Amino acid sequence: MTHNLLFSSATILIVDDLPTNLRLLDSVLTQQGYNVLKAISGELALRASTTIDIDLILMDIMMPGLNGYEVCRRLKSEPKTAKIPVIFLSALNEGFDKVKAFEVGGIDYINKPLVIDELLIKVQTHLSLRAAGKEIMLLDRRIEELTEAREEQINYANHQMEIVRHDLLTGLPNRGLFMEGLNLAINRSKIEHDYRFGVLFLDCDRFKVINNCLGYFIGDELLNAMARRLRDNLSEQDMVARLGDDEFAILLTEAQDITTAAEVANKILAALQEPFNLQGHEVFISASIGISLGGRDYQQPEHILRDAATAMGRAKELGKSRYQIFDITLHQEASRFLKIETELRKAIKKQEFRVYYQPIICLNTGKIEGVEALLRWQHPTRGLIAPAEFIPVAEETGLIVPIGNWVLQEACHQIRQWQVAGMVKESFTISVNFSPQQFSQRGLLDLIDQVLIQTQLNPYCLKLEITESALMEKSQATVAILKQLRSRKIQFSIDDFGIGYSSLSYLHSLPVNTLKVDKFFVQNLDEAPINTGIVPAIIRLAKTMGMNAIAEGVETIEQLERLRMLECDCGQGYLFSEPLSPEEVIELIASEPRW
Repeated sequence: MTHNLLFSSATILIVDDLPTNLRLLDSVLTQQGYNVLKAISGELALRASTTIDIDLILMDIMMPGLNGYEVCRRLKSEPKTAKIPVIFLSALNEGFDKVKAFEVGGIDYINKPLVIDELLIKVQTHLSLRAAGKEIMLLDRRIEELTEAREEQINYANHQMEIVRHDLLTGLPNRGLFMEGLNLAINRSKIEHDYRFGVLFLDCDRFKVINNCLGYFIGDELLNAMARRLRDNLSEQDMVARLGDDEFAILLTEAQDITTAAEVANKILAALQEPFNLQGHEVFISASIGISLGGRDYQQPEHILRDAATAMGRAKELGKSRYQIFDITLHQEASRFLKIETELRKAIKKQEFRVYYQPIICLNTGKIEGVEALLRWQHPTRGLIAPAEFIPVAEETGLIVPIGNWVLQEACHQIRQWQVAGMVKESFTISVNFSPQQFSQRGLLDLIDQVLIQTQLNPYCLKLEITESALMEKSQATVAILKQLRSRKIQFSIDDFGIGYSSLSYLHSLPVNTLKVDKFFVQNLDEAPINTGIVPAIIRLAKTMGMNAIAEGVETIEQLERLRMLECDCGQGYLFSEPLSPEEVIELIASEPRW
């Protein structure tokens, strides 16, 4: 169904507290060429109707706060909005609703569930009537109101300009207006060489949790309450703006040094620690703040805001609910991070990664019983890059998932090649590190099954290594996946055991085969008595629970001898071998070493 192009620019306001209804009506009316605005409450509908030229309102009746009847009554009581036609939408009793709807000034009524064709016909009809009424009124008053209309147009344009420059929810300046204020401060610093100003970038630490748990009505109220507290803790000449979602920016127009800005940040952090009482809920919130001091060094407002945002990110990394002052090293780290991310994406496409293998030694026999797959990046200009430099970037950007999946495929394929060629025994194992992001990816079981089928590798030869901290954050879904993989005879190791939040309770609930003792503890073996300390405790724990223990980072004969005295099952480290290329691994195995 289509409508006359005359009404394609008509503006329709939809008022409904249910997002599903808003999205449906928005989609239908937008496809017809109308300009669509949405309000989730009666209060927002009144605000929009008095600030924007509305041609038609589709109004839900039952809403929290002001219901549709009261909103319509108030609209009709105001000369500016009295002529806006209101069509009511409701699933309540038809006879009762129609009477009351017309009493308060409604022009029509549509029952839910909506019949789209009926809705569109009524919308077009009432828009036509409204347009005709406007045209008659304009013709009657055109001459006498020409000057007045011109003035009103100018005032309306200015008012619209102010709306565009402010956040509709909080009424605070928006990003555009804030950037204008920053630009004025930068220009002033060029004239007054000693002038300094401060920029604070603030981000809520738990807003998404509150929004998801209590709903977006409470979330909006919280943002409004935060806006008021921020304004109350600033001087009149300072500016606070909402940049979007739960991000705010503050311009301190008279911050001559970083101490002044830090004092304001502390004041704000203390104010936000006080609870917010929102519709019967006591809500607690904290924030992370980044601070950048401005002056002649800055030429662009975007740059100082960027630096304050970078400092805010560091504040979150350091534990949240705090402030961080920007320095040049933060910018350098951010630039380095972005560069590595960009090069990582290219490396994935160009297949620049290599898998190296470090032997795992059975301490009872002194022979190699398996290897651990270790990722390396063969950079085209920088050569071989160790994982410590790029793995954190890969994890934060999510690139660890495709990279880790490739390592799994490559490692399983390599060990199966060695087995088929008779270079290693059929019991030879391959340990592959698995990141938390890999475990949360969709289709994980199918992916691993596909790899094992393609490589024809016995599942028992595959050991997946998971960090202790990742297991401590396990969900029921993660435990279920681990158990399904274990039923396929795949083995599991807890990597870096002892440095996280060790707990016997989760060890009992998970199908773990091996505990890997972190190298930090192994390298301190020489200093502690043989039967005391973390290493003996972990080895005893593993044996008590029917698991194996592997010591990482073995570098000296003394460490090896102590591990054997403690009856540790296996070890790996530079005493035995550094990580090797596939060709070097075969050469080492062929030499039949024994330690």
